[in-house]
Amino acid sequence: MKKSIEACLESLEAEILSLESGKTNPVQVKSVLEHLGLSQVRYADTSVSTLMDMLQDGIAPVSPDMVTALLRMTDGQRLLLYSMAGVVETRAEKIQKLRAAGEYIDPAVQAEMKGQGEDRKEQGAERTPEKKSSSAAVQNGAEQAGAGAKVQPAKQPLKAQSTEIASIRVGTDKLDSLIEYVGKLMTQYAVIAQNSSLDAKAVAGMKELESVIGHIKEEVEKIRLVPLKQIFTPIHRLVSSLTLKMEKKVHFEVLGDDLELDKTIVEHINEPLVHLLRNAVDHGLESSSERVAAGKSEEGQLTLSARRENGKAILAVRDDGRGLDPERIRQKAIDRGLLTAEEELTDEEIFQYILESGFSTAEKVTDISGRGVGMDAVVHSIRGRLGGDIRIQSEKGRGSLFELEIPLERSLSEGILDALIVQMREEIFVVPSQSVLEVYAVSPQELSTMPSGDETVDVRGELYPLFRLDEYFGLESVRGKSFQTGDVQAVVIRVGKKKAAFLVDDVLRQQQVVVAGFTIPVKEIYQVPILGYGMIGERDALVLDVEALFEEIG
Repeated sequence: MKKSIEACLESLEAEILSLESGKTNPVQVKSVLEHLGLSQVRYADTSVSTLMDMLQDGIAPVSPDMVTALLRMTDGQRLLLYSMAGVVETRAEKIQKLRAAGEYIDPAVQAEMKGQGEDRKEQGAERTPEKKSSSAAVQNGAEQAGAGAKVQPAKQPLKAQSTEIASIRVGTDKLDSLIEYVGKLMTQYAVIAQNSSLDAKAVAGMKELESVIGHIKEEVEKIRLVPLKQIFTPIHRLVSSLTLKMEKKVHFEVLGDDLELDKTIVEHINEPLVHLLRNAVDHGLESSSERVAAGKSEEGQLTLSARRENGKAILAVRDDGRGLDPERIRQKAIDRGLLTAEEELTDEEIFQYILESGFSTAEKVTDISGRGVGMDAVVHSIRGRLGGDIRIQSEKGRGSLFELEIPLERSLSEGILDALIVQMREEIFVVPSQSVLEVYAVSPQELSTMPSGDETVDVRGELYPLFRLDEYFGLESVRGKSFQTGDVQAVVIRVGKKKAAFLVDDVLRQQQVVVAGFTIPVKEIYQVPILGYGMIGERDALVLDVEALFEEIG
């Protein structure tokens, strides 16, 4: 048995040593570790099994410290298994001698026999020193391993425990279903509350019902809250791995990871944060030699923070690296036709160009990142999916700050939203309120056509691109309608920095709407700017996808 153990451990040691030189696939090491029962041992707050997966995916590099820890863990396992093998072999020899003398009794039969108490005590006394030896060897092996292994304390007598259940696990699909029903309840309430024929008693009852619905909504929102620690902890490990791979000295600090946000927000911010941190480590922070030459400490400072501010969640990535070069970005924007040489912009406005798809000023693109590479994914998640915004501040040679602003009202659910209900001819449309800047009564003189053929509308002295909602959906055009002040309304919308407007016949009201998806992939088949249909009580209405509208405008 000892020979078999030694052969297995020697094989593991050889695989670990080959791992550092890149000759061994981490999957092979993981397989041997699982065979020896070591896959869940902890290293740097990560199970060895997870670590092997990270090595295989290229997320974490192999380091000398990691190899040393794995070898020590192997040594500890060798001591543990050798001690266990000694116990098994010794016990087996005793059983064989008893059988040969005809004195061996099967333990199951022995337990039922009476009058053998003294014999059982003697057998227990014989086993005691062996158990103690094994326990000592286990503890010694764990100390040798240095990998977080712990010796289990002796079992205590069983005691009656409380049957009170403090918490339960609930699937997110059940929560989503609950929110959908709460939304329907809110919608039906809004419809009934609009009935002007209610008597005083009914009105009082409706007010009480409104209060109850409000409390239910608040409790459901609390249930959906998730601490940012769930994604910040893996991100911390990722940054540590990246700094090792880039051979940079970085002090990474995480602040506000106890902040709780709706699960929808937490799910959508992980990818943007990873992009920003990769950029910071790869291109934002200089090497130690470059930092010393620039008069900085050789260790770069990188901070990921989260906070609440004025009804928004603010997630920030700050570094004290080389910063952004506004003149270089400006020239790149001019070269790409995004900006004319005559236009005067502030530095913060110029920095926004790095968010354009494919925009990068990096001299070389690495396998980790490039300033601008993946930034369009950040824009899509923050501005498109969450209705937030991205602010960039930077000083050349001093560092950069990227702040993601996410409105918390978006966290209710994809299924419930505050909306503006508008009418165009016989059709009713739902416009998400967070995308609406204002509603303006338009006169004919405020509509104009540019030389390119594009239409604009003048709202309080500012020109907005005009989207013809009526013509797009094949409705009767308002072009032939006699304009009088107040006859046609312009709804001004915004996504990020982009602004536009579309015309409607009437703005009916504001209310919360339950949004349901189509049972068939309508958007994929017809490519229409529609999120789904909204249940607004007396009838259903199409919910406009404001982000898709801007794509139609171009």
